[in-house]
Amino acid sequence: MKKGILFATVSLLIPVLALGQDTAQDTVPDRPERPAFESSYIIDNPSDVLYQKNTLEFMINHRMGLINDSDGSNDLLGLYGAANIRIGLTYTIHDRLQIGFGTEKVEKYQDFNWKVGLLRQTRSDRIPVNVTYYGNFVIDASTRNNFALDQHRYSFFNQLIVSRRFSRNFSMQVAPSVSHYNLVPQRMRNDMVALSVGGRYKISPQTAVMFDYTHPFVHHLDGVDLDIDPEPGLSIGVEFATSGHAFQLFVSNYYGLIPQKNVMFNQNSFFDGDILVGFNITRKYNF
Repeated sequence: MKKGILFATVSLLIPVLALGQDTAQDTVPDRPERPAFESSYIIDNPSDVLYQKNTLEFMINHRMGLINDSDGSNDLLGLYGAANIRIGLTYTIHDRLQIGFGTEKVEKYQDFNWKVGLLRQTRSDRIPVNVTYYGNFVIDASTRNNFALDQHRYSFFNQLIVSRRFSRNFSMQVAPSVSHYNLVPQRMRNDMVALSVGGRYKISPQTAVMFDYTHPFVHHLDGVDLDIDPEPGLSIGVEFATSGHAFQLFVSNYYGLIPQKNVMFNQNSFFDGDILVGFNITRKYNF
C-alpha cells in the first residue's frame, strides 16, 4: 500500500517537474548577436552600431583634395588640396537611443543627429537582422546673404539601416534613405531617394577591409534634365579597431561629410578618376 501511494505521488510530480523545467528553459533570454560593425560609420554612411548606455563617442571625419590634380596645382595627390573636416560627438542615453552633434568646415553645416535601434539580431536567428533608424537635422551656418528665409538653411536625412552579421568575419548592411533640402537650385527636386550598401570583411582580429556604395535615384522634373545630376558614391578602405577606438583609411569620390549633401550634390565620378583620400577616427568613452 505504501509503495502504491509513493508510486502515485511520483507519477503526479514528474509532469509538474518537467513542466517547470520547460518553463525555466523557455524563460532563458535569447542573447543578441555581437555587433555587425566596430564603428558607428561605414566610411560615408552611418552603421547600425549603438554603444551601451552612457557611452560618449568623439569623431573626426577628414577628406583631402582630389587626387587627379586636373587644375595643375601640384597638390601631392590631394594632400595639399583644400581639405574638408567634421568634428562630432554622440552620446548613448539608452542602449537603443543615441543622439549627437557635429560641425563641418566647408559648407558650415551644423548637424543634429539621432539613431534608434528597432530590432537586434539574435544568436538563435529568431531575429535574423538588425534594423536601425538614423536621422539628422542640418543647419547651413554660412552668411545670411545666401538665404532669403532662415528655413532655406535647413536640410534633413532619414535612413533605415538593415544589417546582418553573417559570420565572425563578414557583415553587411543595406540602407534606403530620403534626403530633403528646403532650398535647391532651379529645375531640381527638393527630395532624393537613395540606396546604400556597405560591408566589411575582417582579415585579422583588429583589421578589416570595407566598402560603401550609395546610389541616388534621380527623377527628372517634368521630363527635363536636372541642372545637377548627382553621381553615385563609392568608397573602399581598411579599418583598424580596438575596444576603444576605430581608424578607417580609404579612397572615395565623396568630398562632403553630411549624407544628404553627398546624395544630392556629388559631382565626382569614381571611375573617371575623381577620387580622394580620407579617414575617420572614432574614440569612445564609457561612464
